[in-house]
Amino acid sequence: MDDIEQKYAGLEDPGIRDFLIAGERFYPPDAVTFTMAEQRAFYDRYCAHFRKPRPAGVATEDLRYANVPCRHYRPKGAAGAPLMVYLHGGGFVLGGLDSHDDVCAELCDGARIEVVAVAYRLAPEHPFPAAFEDCWAALKAIASTNAEIIVGGDSAGGNLAAALAIRARDEEAPRLKGQVLIYPGLGGDMSRGSYVTQATAPGLSTADVHFYRDTYRGGGAKFAEPLRETDYRGLPPAFLVAAAIDPLHDDCFAYAERLAAAGVPAMVRDEPQLVHAFLRARNMSLPARASFDAITAACASLAHFGRLPPERT
Repeated sequence: MDDIEQKYAGLEDPGIRDFLIAGERFYPPDAVTFTMAEQRAFYDRYCAHFRKPRPAGVATEDLRYANVPCRHYRPKGAAGAPLMVYLHGGGFVLGGLDSHDDVCAELCDGARIEVVAVAYRLAPEHPFPAAFEDCWAALKAIASTNAEIIVGGDSAGGNLAAALAIRARDEEAPRLKGQVLIYPGLGGDMSRGSYVTQATAPGLSTADVHFYRDTYRGGGAKFAEPLRETDYRGLPPAFLVAAAIDPLHDDCFAYAERLAAAGVPAMVRDEPQLVHAFLRARNMSLPARASFDAITAACASLAHFGRLPPERT
């Protein structure tokens, strides 16, 4: 057993152990200390290693909405399907159309929905509000021809999706049917809760969260930190996924509690064995696969029917 294997020996799920061991060989735990070019090279190799082929029943088209690069996924034989705008994770500094290509394709196929992935501008070259404005512009353009839309994303993308839902509510258009937020960073208090208890969690540390927030430079703005919002009334139903071994874990519960207090349906799926970025482990870990299947079901329920799926038993 080498040092990396020993490091993760105490984790309960063998698939997650294998995922973290493989991932560290491509993306070092101190990646944020490298140059941005090096971080992006690490991340691209990491994503490519775990990427799977798209399902055969999905057609894709690269195009621009409001001059923002996007990739549109369509399930074959499902003309007129509702649509999900998906925002990728990567700390606002990493990722693009290829980093989450297989995730978007599988959601498209499994939920029988169209998916549009948005390649928003990245910090530090383009700090807040550039990414948010790109996503908002793309959403409005997409909504001009699609009436049934949900928003979603993972990590930084979950942040952007929540922010889009707030702005769409504020401007009374487009009317969104739901939001799917996968281990999102929503601007929680980093001096308490999971930011302390999971400060050195594998895959994402609290120090990493500090780095990404400081690089994004959106502190204090509700569209950068949705937990800064003071009025959650009128937002679309939310399905959130919290990984227990992740400093961002408590953001999900804080956001869901505020939504519920405002009369907005909200559900958190808490994953006790999972880590940040577990979407990439869905073919290695049974708990990660079960969670991805639940995410797919939530996308289908919200997009097709505008309601949350039944509670997990």
